Amino acid sequence: MPTPIATALNCADDFDPEAVPVEEARRRILAGLEPLSGFQRVALREGLGRVLAEAVVSPSEVPAHTNSAMDGYALCGADLPTEGLVELVLVGEALAGHPFSGAVGRGACVRIMTGAPIPLGTDTVVMQEQAEVSGGGVRIGTGHQPGQNVRRAGEDIALGAEVLVPGRVLTPADLGLLASLSIAEVAVRRRPRVAFFSTGDELRSIGQPLGEGEVYDSNRYTLFGMLARVGVEVLDLGVVSDDPPRLAEALCRAAADADVVITSGGVSVGEADYIKDLLASLGTMSFWKIAMKPGRPLVFGRIGGSLFFGLPGNPVAVMVTFYQFVQPALRFLMTGAVEAPFLVEAISRARMRKRPGRTEFQRGILARGPDGRLEVDLTGKQGSGVLRSMSLADCFILLPAEQGDVDIGGRVLVQPFLGLV
Repeated sequence: MPTPIATALNCADDFDPEAVPVEEARRRILAGLEPLSGFQRVALREGLGRVLAEAVVSPSEVPAHTNSAMDGYALCGADLPTEGLVELVLVGEALAGHPFSGAVGRGACVRIMTGAPIPLGTDTVVMQEQAEVSGGGVRIGTGHQPGQNVRRAGEDIALGAEVLVPGRVLTPADLGLLASLSIAEVAVRRRPRVAFFSTGDELRSIGQPLGEGEVYDSNRYTLFGMLARVGVEVLDLGVVSDDPPRLAEALCRAAADADVVITSGGVSVGEADYIKDLLASLGTMSFWKIAMKPGRPLVFGRIGGSLFFGLPGNPVAVMVTFYQFVQPALRFLMTGAVEAPFLVEAISRARMRKRPGRTEFQRGILARGPDGRLEVDLTGKQGSGVLRSMSLADCFILLPAEQGDVDIGGRVLVQPFLGLV
């Protein structure tokens, strides 16, 4: 008969009273943050993806002049017939960039193209498909309203109106909008400087031969990709061996140069896991265990004036913890806004085994079912070292801490990667 032994709490346990719930961890991280100060002026094209530091006020009206919203005929609304047909004399043409000069009298009209200024004496446009040209005249029937198909000057944007607010991340549409106002430069906030490195004697760089027990360092590449997508200034400090003095030196150097320091590996309870103790000696630690899977060991705190995230070593755990905790913090530093996770409901195509106790982030693939509802399936094996599960996925399947097993056809919450990764 086996002899039972006492065991310590470990990553296989579903409930750990010392682990911080996911939402509480996110709250603690964001609670002490302030948006970064400082800004720079950049050329408009360089502003894409940057965060506005000051409001943009329109220096002009949009449209700059009253113009036609259709290809057709400009005329005075008082000439529209209330019954039967009216025939107007065609006296000229107005094109975008080539306006009609002079005034248009009663009983006359001008051929006009979309965007062309409305000629003096006219206030209405009848689209060409609703008019009939005959010789030198144009016949128009009933069913029209004075002022139709005309865009008034300042209708879209008034002079002096606030067009974009501080904290906005500039989009391609914003660049076009600013260009339409002849704004060539924008004031944007300073980007966060993020220093990161991997830890571990077993890590080797791409191209190096692997010895027994050694692996290639994939985490630095996924971290670089995720940081680049957020739009921060990236400082890659390479790989640091499992040597406390070297790790301490690397942490201090990173904190001196960056707003945020990120490491991967060395945060669990193994004999070569030094990050937690080093943070406690070099700075302050808020927590180091989260009630989640994957990603339970995560060290968060500060070194001097820098935020510190000690992420797990397993590749999937690195990505899950980054998207759930690091990215929201970086975006708050950039914009000052707290972004709640975007979640939608889907029907599970797979049976998922889960015991209550911690939040799980399974990797899934979304699709539309025959009835049009969202359905989600697993990407396959869900181990925290199976990086392919993230490569194949387009969403996280979020199973709350209190959740048990999920049957096929059960409802689950998913966090789509679109806009996240």
